[in-house]
Amino acid sequence: MPWLGLALLTGVGAGILFTGLPAFLVLIAAAVAGMAVGVAADAFPAALIGALPGRLIGLFESDLLQALPLYVTMGLLLNRLPVADALYRASNAVMPRKPQAPMVSGMMLGALLGPMNGSVGASVLGLSRVVAPKLAAEGVPQARREALVAVASTLGVLVPPSLVLILLSDAMLSAHTMAVTETGRSDRVVNTGDIFHAALIPAAIFLVLCLALAWWSGRDVAGQPARTNLTRGEGVLAAVSLAALLTLLGGVAAGYFYAVEAAAMGAFALLAAGLTSGRLHGKALGDLLHEAIAITGALFALLVAATTFTLVLRLLGTDRLVTDLVRGIPGGDIGATAAVLAVIALCAFVLDAFEIIFVVLPILLPPLLIKVADARWVAVLVLLTLQLSFLLPPFGYALMMVRGALKPASPFKAFVRALMPFLAAQWLLLALVLAFPRLVHVLDRDKDLSRAPAAAMSNEEISKRLNDMIQLPPLDLPK
Repeated sequence: MPWLGLALLTGVGAGILFTGLPAFLVLIAAAVAGMAVGVAADAFPAALIGALPGRLIGLFESDLLQALPLYVTMGLLLNRLPVADALYRASNAVMPRKPQAPMVSGMMLGALLGPMNGSVGASVLGLSRVVAPKLAAEGVPQARREALVAVASTLGVLVPPSLVLILLSDAMLSAHTMAVTETGRSDRVVNTGDIFHAALIPAAIFLVLCLALAWWSGRDVAGQPARTNLTRGEGVLAAVSLAALLTLLGGVAAGYFYAVEAAAMGAFALLAAGLTSGRLHGKALGDLLHEAIAITGALFALLVAATTFTLVLRLLGTDRLVTDLVRGIPGGDIGATAAVLAVIALCAFVLDAFEIIFVVLPILLPPLLIKVADARWVAVLVLLTLQLSFLLPPFGYALMMVRGALKPASPFKAFVRALMPFLAAQWLLLALVLAFPRLVHVLDRDKDLSRAPAAAMSNEEISKRLNDMIQLPPLDLPK
């Protein structure tokens, strides 16, 4: 009953869109329905459902999941402490007094704090509080303010160590392991560091494009920005915060820190700063921890429900059906990858990025990686598609968050018109990475692992390589 799994997946999308229920409840309901139909139709024995507890225990043994509550806490702390405001004011103070300066400062703040915020929602709230009022005071039209906040809030998706990037890396590790096991290839399974390095050059390209577009979009704002006079305390806070953030981001990107270590250091530093400054005493601290637990619980509930649902799909044979469909896609690696990305983009109209990572990618990625050997290239393309999904009109998550946070909202057509240059830049970057896979391998530490697996080696070649490694006399392997 493989097609039943696709019908259940469609039903999940419809349930999330039309019922308003939490995604994890819809997923659990669909999983239970699939189990009942599958057992009743004798598609699989009921005893196989007993594999679920072990699957969930294995899921939570992943050390990477420790980063989730830490990044959520960091995002909440950044929204309650004056770090973002100090950084924005410092940026304006050092930039030329041009009408474009506040727009560029807002974009840079999104790129700097986005990875530490942990989620797009936290970035939207932070930038709406810090940047939007100041842009309004500088005379920037409402539609442009909304577009800048929406785009800047998604920059952290691409810059390591964002929460989306961490979860995608974990999904890639699982999918690549399955693909290598299925094909018998000799690929080294990609890890979080590999995906981080692969994303750096595309992220840098997109950041440059966004900064250029922010400068261009602010060219006709009337008047000159007011001179920013930093106090000594603000300057010190901005300098210390900038140094700490660059150290954490650079350390993770360069492989000196693990994502969990960076999240723990950042959360501890912000929490200590809040306690010593008196901003997190009593009720404020309790409210922050309560919100952090609620958000983390929602993410883990979604992860458990998605794991249960994907197990049912595998029991129904939907994964094998999807594998056959992906194998039949014409156009080689680019054709198959583009088709899968199109499916992910369609899912983005109904599901948010976390739901896509937890539900859709475990079904689509293993068959794609069986056909396409370059796992890092696929990971970056999926990441770019997910980032685009946040800004996809009319239901992009960042768009809806921004229009809810900034009241009164501008006319939707004007908002989309202000957003279009940034969407064009995203499509351009996606096309570039799709056409030129080498963009994701510029920073590979092991160049041999960045390419597709070579053809099977002869015994003579094996002997030569072994001798090169261990420097022994030539081996006489049988022909």
